[in-house]
Formats: sequence, C-alpha cells, structure tokens
Amino acid sequence: MNLDRPSLDAAVARSILSAEQAEHLWKFLADAGKDTPGFRFAHVLYYLGGVVAIAAMTLFMTKGWERFGGTGIFTIAVVYLVIALALTMYLMRRGHPIPAGLTGALAVALVPLAIYGAQVMLGYWPETKMGYRDYHYLIDWRWLMMEFATLIAAAVLLQRLRLPFMTMPLAVTLWYMSMDIVPFLYGDERWDWELRKFISVWFGLAMTLFAFWVDLRARKDKDYAFWLYLFGVLTFWGGLSLLDSGSAFGKFLYLCINVAMIFIGAVLGRRVFAVAGGIGVAIYLGDLASKVFRDSMMFPLALSAIGLGVVGLGILWQKREEEISRRLRAWLPGELRELIERRAA
Repeated sequence: MNLDRPSLDAAVARSILSAEQAEHLWKFLADAGKDTPGFRFAHVLYYLGGVVAIAAMTLFMTKGWERFGGTGIFTIAVVYLVIALALTMYLMRRGHPIPAGLTGALAVALVPLAIYGAQVMLGYWPETKMGYRDYHYLIDWRWLMMEFATLIAAAVLLQRLRLPFMTMPLAVTLWYMSMDIVPFLYGDERWDWELRKFISVWFGLAMTLFAFWVDLRARKDKDYAFWLYLFGVLTFWGGLSLLDSGSAFGKFLYLCINVAMIFIGAVLGRRVFAVAGGIGVAIYLGDLASKVFRDSMMFPLALSAIGLGVVGLGILWQKREEEISRRLRAWLPGELRELIERRAA
C-alpha cells in the first residue's frame, strides 16, 4: 500500500482528515522517507557513487596492483578499510544512514583484498598465476579463506553498525562460496557441472532459509534480508533451472516449485520469488510448446484459456483477499503472521 499526496487530498475531500492534519502527516512521511531507500535523485547519486567505489576496489582491480607485492596490497587495503569505516561512523553521526551503509559495504568489500595481500605476503600464492582480479571471475577453492574472513567481518560490522546495505557484500560472498566450495569438497579434477548445479540448489535453498530467518528476526526493524533473498533465490533457482530433468515428472515438479515460488513471493512481499517463479513457468510452458505440443493446434488455445482463468482467479482473490488472508493467517505462528502483515502494509 502506497500513501501519496493525492490519497491524502482525497481523504480531506471526504472529511476523513482536516487539511492541517493532512499537511502535518505528509511532512512527517516525507521526513521519514529520507532515510528509506527509494528512487529519489539523492538516493540515485548515493548508490551510483557507492557502487562505483565498491566496483573500483573489487571487479575493476587491475594486474598492476600486483607490483605492490603482498605487503603493499595488504597495507593499502587496510588503510582504505579504516578510512571507509571512519567515514561510515561520521555519516551515521550526521544522520545519513543510506550513504553510511554504502561506505560500510565498501569496508566489507575490502576485506578479501586485505586477506589476499596477507596471503601473498606469507607466501600462500607462490606457485599460481592467479591474482586478486581473478577472485571475481574464476572458481577455485583457494578463495575460501578470503570468503570466510569476509563473512566474519561482515557479521561483526553488521552487529555493530546495523546498516542493511552491508548485507550486500555478505550475500555476494555466500554466492561465491556456493561455487568455490565444490572443488574444495571434491577436488579440482573430480567435480563436474552437474554436481555444481546440485550443490547450487541446496546452497541457495540454505541461503534463502537463512534470509527468511533474518526476515523474522528483523521484522520490526529495517530490511536486512533483501540481498540475502536476492542471491539465495538466484542461486537456488539458477541451479534448479540448469539441472537436467529429462523426465516429464521432473519437469512437472520444476513447474510446481516455480508456482510455489510465485505464491511465496506474494505472501512475503518479495518480488524476487515471483520474478524467478514466473520465468520458470514460462520456461516450462515454452518447453511444452516446442516439444510435447509442437504440431498441436489446440495448445495455444488451451494455454490462452488457462491464462484467462488465472486472471479470473486473481479477480476473485482480490474481492475476497482480506477475508481469505485473515483466515489463513489465523493458522500461522505469531511471528510469521506479524511479518506477513508488516509486508502487506
């Protein structure tokens, strides 16, 4: 539910609020919205600058940095990290939580660079030509130490600073770990892509369940689960969609999982579930059209009828949504019911 100025004006016209009350309420909402992420010009500048700074120290690191050696890389990373943390604390004291979250995320993103520098300094990479830039492009079990250190640093800083955007590098690190852990467990020569897809499904499911746990714990606070949901669902759904399900039952099960994801997204108010589930349903229907019903004239007509039926179901649901939702929520645990009601508000 979005409360905008025309809605307040309509409430004034119907004598629900006085003009003075509507003005005070609108000013209160506008002031509160300054600290809520949204598509405002100032926020766009925040995120643009923050993403550029983070990318500069992660994705766009060049081989030229290797000339500094392990000691130089470690020192530079630590100095930048301390500056980022100091800037984060300063912005928090000045009442700017969104840019503070971006500089806090930059501090977390610098942890793997510092660990890499320390490893080079200690002779951990003497026989490999891989550099830090490869951390973001190549799958290798040797990155795991950097990833574990990043997770620990992110957890400690989040506990101290409580800035939601700082979960972004944590979620990205978990995503990297879902790929790098396969050669660690099975060796560089033994693992194959099917095994990697299988582990991706279960790792993504674990990330998504962890995000749900965070969502429940922080249901009265800020949104700390967004990035965990995003990368957890993408890791799970990506592995699931790439698995070889040659049987008709396997493909039907894939359809059921994607339909369930759409409903979960609607219940929790998380669009990433609905988007991934919708794409999965489209993939299933496309497979039916191209293989099972390739030459059938009735398939497009039947599919259109099903689509219109779903639209009709949506209309019926909208008419009785409040009553149905109230009855269904009565069966849920109190914490989950409170989370759903907060997301629906």
